[in-house]
Amino acid sequence: MAANGRCTLYGETLWISPYVFSSFVALHEKRIPFDVVEVGLATGAHLEAPYRDASLTARVPSLGHAGFTLAESSAIAEYLDEVFPPPTYARLLPADVRDRARARQLMAWLRSDLGALRDERSTVTMFHRFRLRPLSPSARRDVDKLTRVVEQLMPSTGGALFGAWCLADSELAFMLHRLILTGEDVPERLRTYASSQWQRPSVRAFIDRPRPAIPDSYWSVSGTPRPEPA
Repeated sequence: MAANGRCTLYGETLWISPYVFSSFVALHEKRIPFDVVEVGLATGAHLEAPYRDASLTARVPSLGHAGFTLAESSAIAEYLDEVFPPPTYARLLPADVRDRARARQLMAWLRSDLGALRDERSTVTMFHRFRLRPLSPSARRDVDKLTRVVEQLMPSTGGALFGAWCLADSELAFMLHRLILTGEDVPERLRTYASSQWQRPSVRAFIDRPRPAIPDSYWSVSGTPRPEPA
């Protein structure tokens, strides 16, 4: 399929989703012109027929391109790498087949594991100030697991996981910043890696966006426990 036309990224109004982050960074890295349409998750806009039917699964983010709409950030990344391929466009996943498989493994793992950590240091706590409770034993185990995985993957020389940047680096830095931005102890080597990835222009374009206050409806819709105000 030839690459043509602008893309549309359907995101969420609060700008705290790690999955919207992934697709936003991917589009920036590819330097693909795109528009952003905010979908109100707290008001159930994603469940309304126009968005629900176009996205198939009523999930956010989704990508619109040339009459095609695709949800799920990992699927979006792979679609972008195939439709806007290197070397004309930047590569999102490593060139080496085993490195690419490992990056996909890491990205899938970040989406499916570490549930206690993701609950107790939800992304809303990254961008808004709350008085947080100490991590539970389950979340501490998740931190230990995350630390072990990163230390095992990280090159001894530092830098990107697979020699050159890939989307897994940005996603992993986002996960580590759940801890860094909420004052948790992170080994210096991991903190240095995450902080370096956090300065990437595509990442800053997402991080530095203005964000609205969290509406009361967010807590009931998301199922996230409401922390105490700072």
